[in-house]
Amino acid sequence: MQDLPVILAIAGFTVMGVGAIAKPAFVTAQFGILELTPAGRNEVRAVYGGFGIFMAIALLVALRQPELRNGILITVAAALGGMAAGRLVSAAVDRAIDRAPLGYLALETVVAVMLLAVA
Repeated sequence: MQDLPVILAIAGFTVMGVGAIAKPAFVTAQFGILELTPAGRNEVRAVYGGFGIFMAIALLVALRQPELRNGILITVAAALGGMAAGRLVSAAVDRAIDRAPLGYLALETVVAVMLLAVA
C-alpha cells in the first residue's frame, strides 16, 4: 500500500510525458492555446514531455532503491507543490482561474500530499 501513490504518480507522469511529446498541441489546447510554433512545440515537449518522463523514471528509482526513496518522493512532491503554488499565484494576480488550471492545481496538490505521506 505504501507504493500505490508512487505507482499512480509514475502512471500520471508517464501519460503526461508521452502525450506531450506525441501531441504537444493537445496539452496547450486545454488552456486555450490552439496553435503552436516549432518553438512552442519544443517547449511543451521539454517541460511537459521530458520532465514528465524523467519524473516517472525518478519515481521508479525510488521504488527500487529504498535508500533514495524519501529524497526522491520529497523532491517530486516539491516540484508538484511548486506547480500548484504557481497556479495559485497566477489566480491571485489574474483574480481568476479557469477549469483546467483549477483541476491541475487540485491534482498536483493531491499527488504531492500522497507522496509526502508515504515518504
